[in-house]
Amino acid sequence: MPLSIFGFRALWSPYFMIFCLLLIAGYFYLTVKQRHKFANSEPLKISQAILFVLAMILLYVTKGSPVDLVAHIMFTFHMVQMAFLYLVIPPILISSIPNWVWLHILEYRYIKKIFAFFTKPLIALILFNGIFSIYHIPLIMDAVKMNIVIHAVYTVVLFVLAIFLWWPLLNKLEGQYQLHGLKKIGYILGDGVLLTPACGMIIFAPAAMYATYTDGEMWMKAMALCVPGSTLSGLSISGPELFTNMPAQEDQQLGGVLMKIIQEIVLGVMLMKVFFEWYKKEQREGDQINNDAILHHEPRPVE
Repeated sequence: MPLSIFGFRALWSPYFMIFCLLLIAGYFYLTVKQRHKFANSEPLKISQAILFVLAMILLYVTKGSPVDLVAHIMFTFHMVQMAFLYLVIPPILISSIPNWVWLHILEYRYIKKIFAFFTKPLIALILFNGIFSIYHIPLIMDAVKMNIVIHAVYTVVLFVLAIFLWWPLLNKLEGQYQLHGLKKIGYILGDGVLLTPACGMIIFAPAAMYATYTDGEMWMKAMALCVPGSTLSGLSISGPELFTNMPAQEDQQLGGVLMKIIQEIVLGVMLMKVFFEWYKKEQREGDQINNDAILHHEPRPVE
């Protein structure tokens, strides 16, 4: 059965598209047009502008395009959606915002206190991975997916926690706590380990666990998160099996595997980034030592 039966609004989320476009416009207005009003501001780098637009495109594709609709039909797409929303987009978004903007954001006392506490490495790791894992307990996930308010709150909270998770690895602000060297590697490895139990539970479960992907009545309630009620009431559909031939258990297993694969790819890229940063630092320090040694042993002119 074609997805077009759900209508244009469910497929393309025009209001969310407008929201993303407004974020892009606001970003350039602040960092280009209004930059002169902020002390210590710097010209926007092309790379930062590209990263922000990329983050917004990925955000729209993840939550506003037909991907979001299919994520309510197939668990595989749900897990891919979660991977991009919390593992791919946040680090791109953090890197796209200039340091002077971050500094002005953190000037607000309450925001500064929140960041100072929730970006502590151990707290950031445990909170994000803990809340993410709790979300995927079948009883909780089914309940969240059938309540639009709770689902929206949970999504926003997880996204904010994902920002806190990536902050210790990407933060380069003076006066802010920063991880270095082996601590960054340990942090990355710890993140990979802490998400493994949730993925393992999903992959190795003996049967499909989520009623919002197997029970027709509960699935219809979950679909109300992305499909207008007036549209749903006019449809005669029994369940997600009308849109996919994949058995529910295999769909669930594939989703867990893809989530873990995407996480490992992202963490692998981070490890390479950490290595190259370390290598460049060693090169700079080595060159400085050599230059200092040459200057120290430079022969003095004979009087």
